[in-house]
Amino acid sequence: MTSTLTATTQAPARTWSAVLFDLDGTIVDSASDIVASLAHMFTEMGVPVPDDATLQSYVGPPLLDSLRLMAGFSDTEAVRALEIYRAHYEQYLLRSPVFPGVAGVIELLHHKGVPVVLATSKPESMATAVLEHAGLAQHFAVIAGASDDEVRSTKADVVAEALRRLQAIGVDTARAVMVGDRGYDTLGALANGVPTILVEWGYGSPAEAADALAVVHSADQLRALLVG
Repeated sequence: MTSTLTATTQAPARTWSAVLFDLDGTIVDSASDIVASLAHMFTEMGVPVPDDATLQSYVGPPLLDSLRLMAGFSDTEAVRALEIYRAHYEQYLLRSPVFPGVAGVIELLHHKGVPVVLATSKPESMATAVLEHAGLAQHFAVIAGASDDEVRSTKADVVAEALRRLQAIGVDTARAVMVGDRGYDTLGALANGVPTILVEWGYGSPAEAADALAVVHSADQLRALLVG
């Protein structure tokens, strides 16, 4: 499902030292499969399945936190629900298509020598499999995601880990930028001093664009902001 983010006046293109990408809703269109697995999980947990709009709101933020805060599960219930969800979702993990034009932007950045990084709240092992299946993994200098045990799961923690790994290989992170689709991406990046460009084709809402550097509605606009 495409969001209704309103494009803002775009900031001028800059010389970025690294570009961090979110995965779900930014690179791949995974919402329908995630929502289906969430519905399965709620059914298996013996609770009413939320409506589609509510299920959609689970796409993006760390799922374990959402299960506690939004679904009202106890810690034990949330861990069990997460196990059910992952077991179901793994069957559909590699079906998500890449959004039109996004692969070209990633390939261009890599070709120009700009380090490309993944920073996602999806488990790192799953995220790696998605990028490998899409033929994009070789363009990424770093693939950072949530740890399987969810100890590292917030976007702020994932972005911090991505930046740490970049610095470890000698990349200047002072002029990094995040590309995402949700307010969680913006806030997590800002917690690490990184501005965010939000993409309109993802799963966000207009209210989530308030703290973004810019909002783009096409891969061509994104390319212009990242490489001029």
